[in-house]
Amino acid sequence: MKQIFKSGSKYYIAFDYFPSIVDAIKLIPGRAFDSTQKRWSVPESSRHHLSAFATRWEFKMPEERITAFDNFDYTIPAMPQLMMEISLKMEMYGFQKEGVAYALEKKRLIIGDQPGLGKTIQAIAAITAANAFPCLVIAPSSLKINWQREIEMWTHKDAMILSDSVKNTWKYFSDCGMAQFFITNYESLKKYFVASIKEEFDENGKKKPVKLKNVKFKEGINVFKSVIVDESHRVKEIKTLQTKLTKGICTNKEYIFLLTGTPVVNKPNDLMTQLAIIEQMKVFGGSTNFKEVFCNKSEYWKELNVLLRRNCFYRREKQDVLKQLPPKVRQAILCNITTTREYNDAMKDLEDYLKRYKQATDDEIKKSMKGEIMVRIGILKNISARGKIADVVDYVSDVVDAGEKIILFVHLKEVAEQLKRFFPAAVTITGADDAQTRQRNIDAFQKDERVQVIICSIKAAGVGITLTASSRVAFVELPWHPADCEQCEDRAHRIGQYDSVQCSYFLGKNTIDEWIYQLINEKRGMSRQITGARDEVEESVMNGVIDLLSKKNDY
Repeated sequence: MKQIFKSGSKYYIAFDYFPSIVDAIKLIPGRAFDSTQKRWSVPESSRHHLSAFATRWEFKMPEERITAFDNFDYTIPAMPQLMMEISLKMEMYGFQKEGVAYALEKKRLIIGDQPGLGKTIQAIAAITAANAFPCLVIAPSSLKINWQREIEMWTHKDAMILSDSVKNTWKYFSDCGMAQFFITNYESLKKYFVASIKEEFDENGKKKPVKLKNVKFKEGINVFKSVIVDESHRVKEIKTLQTKLTKGICTNKEYIFLLTGTPVVNKPNDLMTQLAIIEQMKVFGGSTNFKEVFCNKSEYWKELNVLLRRNCFYRREKQDVLKQLPPKVRQAILCNITTTREYNDAMKDLEDYLKRYKQATDDEIKKSMKGEIMVRIGILKNISARGKIADVVDYVSDVVDAGEKIILFVHLKEVAEQLKRFFPAAVTITGADDAQTRQRNIDAFQKDERVQVIICSIKAAGVGITLTASSRVAFVELPWHPADCEQCEDRAHRIGQYDSVQCSYFLGKNTIDEWIYQLINEKRGMSRQITGARDEVEESVMNGVIDLLSKKNDY
């Protein structure tokens, strides 16, 4: 027998004696044991703790049903104002400060701003303001490095990406104050935080799906005071192990922030698991009530929206805050390339050649050798580009799932073909496309909602076309000249564009990409009248890369 029922202002737990369940109940604030009735009571104020206990031990919570909306108040309060100073290295926009204030007030919520409005910094700032450290960040693999960079760019805190080298020692970094944020990806939750999983089998010997109660977590999860779950629509399916582990890790944490631009991908059911993770299902009358009222009756979606925004959710569209945004927002996304061994071999080859270049004394020989150096640098760029494909696909998939369009700029034909294989519905603008095909693909991207991705050659699509159907531009590969970046960005940032344009640059971590991006940004903004011919700027960037390589290796 396992039962939870409510009478008056208290919940009562009845069950056949089991020591582990008793130990779990003793962790609930305000619990008391009635020796006469042989049952435990829990005050209403500890409902969210009881709900977490019920999920862990498979008790069914009594559902406080919502039966009608006859006298429903449709008022949505204005976003709160941030009344405290937060020690950050940069200033947030006003709407971001309001988001932080809401997060601090609600503590467990879904941050649902449209992509490009800074959900990441709002979550980081709220955790910093609440001093809710250590904080665990669960993110897609492709965004782990970006999270680390954002944390260290905005705050005075340190962030550690969990890896095999610290699998059993990361907690010491927390204990010693050497890191306050710890970052991992969904696929690694089991590796870092699960001690064991008890397997169960049916009468035919087939393994049953894992139940949360059979997961024994490592003690380390108890040190976290807060959890940030990025792209949380990835845990909308309750049956997946990643979802169950995320739920278990978040249980009883004071601050739980779920970040997603697409909290509902297909239907209201997508919200259920996310609301359970932030322990907010009670607001909606429990899971059964949620299904009956909100999932099966579209006429109640307005009420669902009001309940969400009042209690545990906010979302702003770009158009809502456009006056606060700059015309363009640029971000670098660092990728762990999958071609590291090939890249390192090519880099060693270039370094050996650079030694010979530095030792040469004849100007004509050096000029000839410089051309060869640029060929070898081009090889490094190509290897990095191929190694970024997995992270690019991961990122673009989230954009597509959010119902948005995106423009991808590439240089290599091979890279364009690989991306096309992953996104077969994408259209292209490359040197291989004739004029009619180009225009047909442009029109499809501009006018057809089903065409969400366009893959463009930097040279073929950098000028003369309009792609204002999207406010998202991404560079898989980098050109040499900052003007080429500007021209590509301006395919979206031109007359007819009513949003701030988000420009993302995918850079291979610890590769030549980072140096080129750094030099392009240094040259950006220089007019041709000041710098002279276009070739001078391009050669200046190339020379800068060679100089950085030489200094790195101290030739």
